[in-house]
Amino acid sequence: MELGLRETKKLQTQREIWETAIRMFVERGFDDVSVAEIAAAVQVSRKTVFNYFATKEDIVLSPMDAHVEDSARVVRERAPGEPAVVALRRDYLDRLARRDASVGINDAPHTLAVMRLILTTPALTTRAYVFHERARELLTRELAAQSGRDDVTARVAAAQITSTRAALTGENLRRLLAGEPSDAVYPDAVADAERAFDLLEHGLGDYCGHAGGHAGGAA
Repeated sequence: MELGLRETKKLQTQREIWETAIRMFVERGFDDVSVAEIAAAVQVSRKTVFNYFATKEDIVLSPMDAHVEDSARVVRERAPGEPAVVALRRDYLDRLARRDASVGINDAPHTLAVMRLILTTPALTTRAYVFHERARELLTRELAAQSGRDDVTARVAAAQITSTRAALTGENLRRLLAGEPSDAVYPDAVADAERAFDLLEHGLGDYCGHAGGHAGGAA
């Protein structure tokens, strides 16, 4: 659906605030830049900045919000009868192939600058953990809804899956931040992901894979 002029203008303003803030944070440090200074640089009011971003931390981390539901959505939209881990493995490998920043393998300078900023700023690291926990909780709910099993099983499965993704992504990002290009990291990233998801499949088996456990499959 084509956006109207008003919506397009809002997106442009939000993007300008984000890009300006990131540039200032990278140059001077997150703690040494105020929201008022960002607003002045973009020529909007401080209130306008907070209309788009609830907190100063959210200015940096807002792109992560678009990925919070990724794993839950993959499980929800997978083929009937397909085990959740199989669908999640395929999605992760596809993201690696596309050099998606959400799996830590995008070596664009701007992306790396943002990730370095997050990892070196305690307030941002703490806030990023909140996003991780939200993703885990959304996946837990989806697994519980579709498997028909008790909530504890869904929580254990979701914790294993999200922790595996985080470990893989963290290793990819560590190597990129150390100066390795994404094309050099990619083969190892694929091998690591295959090995990690093999471990998940061995532990979780065909969990959430029976036709009767898929949403809409129960009588």
